[in-house]
Amino acid sequence: MAKCGILIGELSRRTGCNIETIRYYERIGVLPTPERKGRYRCYRVEDARRLVFLRRARGLGFSLDEVRALLRLAVADGRSACRQVRQLASDHLTEVRTKISALKAMELALADAVQRCDDGERPGCPLIDALSL
Repeated sequence: MAKCGILIGELSRRTGCNIETIRYYERIGVLPTPERKGRYRCYRVEDARRLVFLRRARGLGFSLDEVRALLRLAVADGRSACRQVRQLASDHLTEVRTKISALKAMELALADAVQRCDDGERPGCPLIDALSL
């Protein structure tokens, strides 16, 4: 067999990305379909970089649609692309802050219910009662 670029197992090891996730990213088009040598997928160094980008963006909570937009903007030149990336990131940051606020409210409600359970002052279960309202 002629020399193949990076095989999928090696790509997985290099990027820390599960093999099935790599295949999924190919199926949905965020990772280009690689060349094949026989039954082997042959990835390029650029594919590894793109996969690292994907993993980091997903790790920051960007949706796949947002990742697609970021990837399109990554190859665009100029201040306009940079402004669009900043806006996308700013919008995402707002969403993250909203989720954090909601999680803090959940934490307080659960901590209160658990505390009331620990107190044992009320008949029944305060947590069940709180969920039933």
